Amino acid sequence: MIVVKHLSGGYEDVPIVHDISFSVEKGKVLGILGPNGSGKSTLLKVMSGILPATAGTILVDGKNINSYNARALAKKMAVLPQLHANAFSNSVREAVSLGRYPHQTGFFSSWTERDEQAVQHAMMQTGVKRYEQTSMEFLSGGEQQRVFVAQALAQTAEILLLDEPTNHLDIAHQRQILDMVRKEAIECGLTVIMVLHDMNLAALYCDELLLMEGGRMRAFGAPHEVLIASQIEDVYHARVATYAHPEIPKPQITMMPASVEHQQRAVIQKVNFTVTDHYIQLKSEFPLKTVSSAVHNPGIGWYDCLLNRSVPIDYVISDVKGEVAEFLQKELFSSTSTVVMLTAVPTELVAINEFKASFGSVLVAVTAGIGNAVDVSRTHERQDEPYIGTINTWVIVNGCLSEEAFFQAMMTANEAKTKALQSEDIRDELSGTIATGTATDSLLIAATQKGEEMLYGGPITDVGKIIGKGVFETTVQAIKNYKNNFRR
Repeated sequence: MIVVKHLSGGYEDVPIVHDISFSVEKGKVLGILGPNGSGKSTLLKVMSGILPATAGTILVDGKNINSYNARALAKKMAVLPQLHANAFSNSVREAVSLGRYPHQTGFFSSWTERDEQAVQHAMMQTGVKRYEQTSMEFLSGGEQQRVFVAQALAQTAEILLLDEPTNHLDIAHQRQILDMVRKEAIECGLTVIMVLHDMNLAALYCDELLLMEGGRMRAFGAPHEVLIASQIEDVYHARVATYAHPEIPKPQITMMPASVEHQQRAVIQKVNFTVTDHYIQLKSEFPLKTVSSAVHNPGIGWYDCLLNRSVPIDYVISDVKGEVAEFLQKELFSSTSTVVMLTAVPTELVAINEFKASFGSVLVAVTAGIGNAVDVSRTHERQDEPYIGTINTWVIVNGCLSEEAFFQAMMTANEAKTKALQSEDIRDELSGTIATGTATDSLLIAATQKGEEMLYGGPITDVGKIIGKGVFETTVQAIKNYKNNFRR
């Protein structure tokens, strides 16, 4: 464990870092963040004794760092500085072996099996074993960086200080190094403090973060406590947005442009829709921000092509996503910019309407296959196999929605759809009760993201009112289209 108390220090008598206090427990990883010149590297140098401390104390395993001699401290603490004054005529093995110097009684005169194991393990962990006999001067910058990390690991210290360990590395080797550091911390109880520029990597691999500003500690805590958009914007003077990582409970940061005023202002109109025998298509000249439960490209994204594809009523494919991907390739649609829904309803039965609003307009497109409508409150009583419904709803907003407004708009649209089913007296055939939808309904909300941001999309907001009216009326029309088709 390392404890830093009111630490100040820097070059000569001029302190660069001021009154820094924190602690890192055994087996934990701390990331130090901050803009250029904020004192990140200086703090690491003061902690390691490379630069003098003008005030404060550093405790390693409860003892003042000044009570250790150089060799004893090196056994406790390994340091990977940002710049390396290595003799580049050394081989990789020789460079990594330098990490064992604190454990020698003479200059490599007492090389042991334990030393050899530490060097071999470090080279294997960092992926430089294959370069063992290669001269350092013949390695790329990224390969050299991995050798220096291996050198620090070979020291087998209890505390590891790393200054930008992923510098010069591609994303695969960044992951390899940080995975390895994290693994050593968890399995071997290694305490790690590392300076990182990449806030997203820091959030993923660190237990806690220390945010520096002007040589002082601006924030300290878990990644979600430090990577707050307003705080990052204040420290870095740059617009950012935060979002959740898709697989683990860690925040991620996205840089935002200073201004988007230069972007072309355009609107979606009914003329952007095309209806063929096989699909209903909305093609935009610019990507729309989209939230959907589609079959292809569901979730949140930016897409310029929306497809509601009509399939046979007996469409049963074991690999639906694969079949849809083949369809897109065959029809020359871009797989990465197209959202696809599936419906058993003939495309000619689609209802498409446009509704004017103070902020712009909302377009709604609905296909309503109600033959297999269900009451969601009674589906637990059923034993049905999955089948095609389907009520598919598109809501296109010529306006700008906040993240919250997107999801509220989905709720508003779903409520309006359910009201339309009630109004048309659509019933669950098994329970006889009013249906709320079908088993395979899909919903999409898309927005041009132009104009003043609308913070909310609930039923009584300006945009919610139009969505509620539009989805209700368009769904009723689509239901009637479906009923009339089956009366023929």
